[in-house]
Amino acid sequence: MTQTKKLSALIVGSGGREHTLANACIKSPLVDQVVAAPGNPGMEPDVECFPVAADDIEGLVSLAVEKAVDFVIVGPEVPLTLGLVDRLNEKGILSYGPKADGARMEGSKQYTKELLLKNNIPTGASASFTKSDAAIEYLKTASFPIVVKADGLAAGKGVIIAEDYDIATKAVRDMIDGAVFGDSGKEVLIEECLFGEETSIHVIVSGKDYVILPTSQDHKQAYEGDKGPNTGGMGAYSPADLIDDDQMKHIEEAIVKPSVDGIAAEGIDFRGTLFIGLMMTKSGPKVLEFNTRFGDPETQVLLTRLETDPVEIMLAAAKGELSSIDVKVKDDYAITVVLASKGYPGRYPKGEVITFPASYGENEIIFHAGTKRSAEGEVVTNGGRVLGVTALGASLEEAAEKAYNLCSQVDFDSKYLRQDIGAKELNRAKA
Repeated sequence: MTQTKKLSALIVGSGGREHTLANACIKSPLVDQVVAAPGNPGMEPDVECFPVAADDIEGLVSLAVEKAVDFVIVGPEVPLTLGLVDRLNEKGILSYGPKADGARMEGSKQYTKELLLKNNIPTGASASFTKSDAAIEYLKTASFPIVVKADGLAAGKGVIIAEDYDIATKAVRDMIDGAVFGDSGKEVLIEECLFGEETSIHVIVSGKDYVILPTSQDHKQAYEGDKGPNTGGMGAYSPADLIDDDQMKHIEEAIVKPSVDGIAAEGIDFRGTLFIGLMMTKSGPKVLEFNTRFGDPETQVLLTRLETDPVEIMLAAAKGELSSIDVKVKDDYAITVVLASKGYPGRYPKGEVITFPASYGENEIIFHAGTKRSAEGEVVTNGGRVLGVTALGASLEEAAEKAYNLCSQVDFDSKYLRQDIGAKELNRAKA
């Protein structure tokens, strides 16, 4: 791919994923100016941030036109499902991320389930309901534990693993009748509970061309030992060595390629990230879900491990030139530990002043996720997941030691973190 003119890039979003994408743009020789909407305080030293919300489609399009942006990278799922890329393309602005028809695979779990079954891609058995009484009748004959999912977007929290009939019934009634997830829960998917170890496969897709990024593993549960409610992710590491080369070859043949081809067969020109959540079961890998953007906090470990410029890869995908890209990956391991506000994913305080170390080591970075500036100009907490403390090392053990040491140097009143990010992998290595 040849690129002569340096680009002006717009990052849409305000979380840790978007800070990571902005950081990639800042480092890229292809980019000379980076703006963000709305951005966060962590980006501010190098990025001009504008107070345009990520779901303000017309505001974002106007900003891109006003700033003569050449390339837009869309971080979160909501603007994708609302058709931001469609609107940008109408204005002739190149964008990374699928149009609304591709983003529907994250916007509707039932739609994705149908696509998986249609293409014989391994996944759990399920049934879909819009009436709570019908769903509860189905539960009377079900085996437990079972999974109850809100069909639409729920910020990573719309999945309940129900250990028994009563918990499942409550989840169904809360979603359909109680609207705890708004319209996203008006249809629910009741799904077989798959057992095994979960992992993430990120695939950069451009039509029928694709590149598989390194393996990673997220930690969804709020508490150590994978206990407690689901969150947006409490930490991640890469590579996830539970997938060896033979397994990856099988995953590509049985899941990745059929998925990419199946999406194209639906008439969808998908140009963006297909994030495939997998459960490594005893009978082989099965798809838990599709997301249509980079994961968070997986992005923080994946992009920091890429030797090839991530902007070059995303630009090639957006242009339909992905087949020309050879993606190289560093040998280093990477780990991200999320510093959250105590109480997340439930109620949690905001506005707490954050103290940071004056400096930190090479191959260490603090990505902002839920922060803002106070009226006094201080960086304060503004979300459940506040920071993603990330480190690279020659081994996962070294990366983890660096990351947790850096975590100890950051403080705010309600700081909470899991102390076991990457523990399964470290235990495997010692076995």
